[in-house]
Amino acid sequence: MTAHVPPQALAAYAAGSPDDDAAAWTIEVHLEGCAECRDRLGELAAPPLRALLGDARETILEQARTGPRPAPRRPLRRWWLRWTDWSLLAWAAMTCTAILAAVLLDRNYPDQPSTVLLLAPVAPLAGLAVAWSRRANPNWEVVAGTARAGLELLLRRTLAVLLLVAPVLAVAGLAVGRNPALWLLPCLAFTAATLLLGSRVGVPLAAAVLGGGWLSAVAVVSLTGDAEPARAAAVTEALLRPATMPAWAAAAAVLTALTVLRADHLRRPGWR
Repeated sequence: MTAHVPPQALAAYAAGSPDDDAAAWTIEVHLEGCAECRDRLGELAAPPLRALLGDARETILEQARTGPRPAPRRPLRRWWLRWTDWSLLAWAAMTCTAILAAVLLDRNYPDQPSTVLLLAPVAPLAGLAVAWSRRANPNWEVVAGTARAGLELLLRRTLAVLLLVAPVLAVAGLAVGRNPALWLLPCLAFTAATLLLGSRVGVPLAAAVLGGGWLSAVAVVSLTGDAEPARAAAVTEALLRPATMPAWAAAAAVLTALTVLRADHLRRPGWR
């Protein structure tokens, strides 16, 4: 888009028939910061609509002048609501509890496969499912109707989830003597894969499929055969060891690039 919205695109938006969801999202984001385009959009509205909007504006201004003023939001609260929402608190508590349990299992059973190492690659996926699910977020109707409800909000919440999970995993890994690199790259690869698959089937379903598939595969391998601990340990060493980190890094880079190519499919304002 140029410095301003092209006249044809603005007219189509005013008529309620933009080219697609991505075009509407882009126009709305631009309108947030461009008063000139907002004035042009107002001129394209039908006279009855302009009269209705004028009356609504006057009513809002009158209430703002005479009504009680809301208390200003604290900076931390404002940041939290901008990047995530309160529905993630339950998920964060559940994830931290699971990681703590994994640390205790590693300390009490040092001869068994590392539970922390097996859990770490998919630890953020539950947070992604909750952060991008209308069933888990009671405010999704309000958020989904905003101009930034598409790709930008998804990437913000993905970053917020990683910033919440990564420090906890780092402390847990150091507590059991595990190199953070052994889980960080697989973690990023699974996150990118969730976004990529989520562009087709929805992020919550993609997180359930990939996270459940990884944990189920680990459980099946662990319970197969006579030498269960040795078998699971061998799988862990084969997939999560220094020699495999270049492959995980390449997978994360490729999956991220493919996600960027399918970014338009993540701009939809509706959640699944």
